[in-house]
Amino acid sequence: MATVTQGEGVRPEPRRWWALGALVASMLVLGFDMTILNVALPTMAEQLGASTGQQQWMADAYVVVFAALMLPAGLLGDRFGRRAMLITGLMIFLAGSVLGSLAGDVSWVVAARAVMGVGAALVTPLALSVLPSLFAPEERTKAVGIVSAGSTLGLPLGPIVGGWLLNHFWWGSVFLINIPMAAIGIAACVFLLPETSDPASPRVDAVSTALTATGLGALIYAIIEAPGRGWTDPLVLGMFGAAAVLIAALVRRERRAVRPMLDMALLARRGFLFNTLAATLVMFVLSGLMFVLPPYLQAVLGNDALGTGVRLLPMMGGLIVAARAAQPVVNRFGARAVVSAGLVALAFAALLGSRTTVDSGYGFTALWLSVAGVGFGFAVVPAMAGALGTLPTDRAGSGSGLLMTLRQVGGAIGIALLGSLLASTYRDRLDVTGLPAEAAHTAGESVVAAHLVAEKAGSAQLATAANSAYVHGMGLALLVCGIAALVAALLAAALLPGSPAARRTARAATPAKDPAMAAPHVDARQ
Repeated sequence: MATVTQGEGVRPEPRRWWALGALVASMLVLGFDMTILNVALPTMAEQLGASTGQQQWMADAYVVVFAALMLPAGLLGDRFGRRAMLITGLMIFLAGSVLGSLAGDVSWVVAARAVMGVGAALVTPLALSVLPSLFAPEERTKAVGIVSAGSTLGLPLGPIVGGWLLNHFWWGSVFLINIPMAAIGIAACVFLLPETSDPASPRVDAVSTALTATGLGALIYAIIEAPGRGWTDPLVLGMFGAAAVLIAALVRRERRAVRPMLDMALLARRGFLFNTLAATLVMFVLSGLMFVLPPYLQAVLGNDALGTGVRLLPMMGGLIVAARAAQPVVNRFGARAVVSAGLVALAFAALLGSRTTVDSGYGFTALWLSVAGVGFGFAVVPAMAGALGTLPTDRAGSGSGLLMTLRQVGGAIGIALLGSLLASTYRDRLDVTGLPAEAAHTAGESVVAAHLVAEKAGSAQLATAANSAYVHGMGLALLVCGIAALVAALLAAALLPGSPAARRTARAATPAKDPAMAAPHVDARQ
């Protein structure tokens, strides 16, 4: 297939629907991996002896790298060929998966997740940016729906397939399953996808990329390490200070750039700013929930890995249904009303979930999980559409990159902050009276570790105390989520644009500007 440049416009590509299949295969790999690790974390904690903080790093290493490199990766594809960079991304993702399946300790798992984040950062923006070069406007909406379906299909499949693998094989199988899937995506891209590029795109700024990665890394490190070291620990305070300096330097550099890689001036637009904040908050809550829920379902309620994956389906089902139904509801009531209502539903679900007790049972959990999924879907889809609908045509690319980057940052901070709150509360509430010092320390690392200690010591009392402490910590994390969502709902109702003209603009912009808005990407790890 010949190379097509962005400036040439759309030319009918006879194999474009086959090429679309290559993009779907690529996105399915990432959607699948976004939720499979959450189910595996309790098992990995047991077999690797990982503390809650180490589990946070296994999840966040992927998300931090993903967020830091997504925008420069997209620019690399624009300048040097999207198919070439897409294939490169899938190959890097495959290599990271091989490394993860062979890892023997937590450090190697974290390294593997970081490598996978590099690959994912290349795949996500490039898979989306290829569509305008392949499809004319009258076909693009259908293509967007198909790609979005591919990315969302992996979300509910991840926990189920991951649970089945963990019940039959070792924990490394959740990485190994990515290898044939990535290989299929690579083959599909090689044989079916035409090369496209945009030589006029901004150059990749290595300094800004380094500032983004180090600033986010320092912030996440400080949040994760603070519960164990103490919030006033010199290292923790130093990392918070370093993060502030690095992120401030990034903002200053990008504001002075003639063609910024990260267009911060877009945040001065009210519609873009508040819709982006709403979408970022949804990722904050969703990523945090997907981190704290599996240990509750597996360790406290006593389900195996497959049972844990199946029991996450109510939230995924509610999310997918609401994401598909959001646009017609927006057409009738307006984006401001739908985003606000979605955030209210999310707040209600989180506050309801914060009332969970050790004896609540799964029925109560399924109820608030379903409501949470509906709230996620109705909040994030119109929020993203509204954000992108405020952008002028010549800044749609930079605006999409900024929005997607902030969403991933929200996910990383959600895992770090809510996970740290849970770990600190759990450790403080756990009754380890009578245990040797070493066993008491191990039990305080995580609820999974406490159950292992209780089993070896034959102490049903320790297992009961661990369950109670974990549920209390999870309740506090959900309470924070509920309050944050409620405040965001009030801000959305007061500050989001809601005029019919704004709604028409957002609807007109939806199909062409960002295929990702048709269905949300979830980084429980997205």
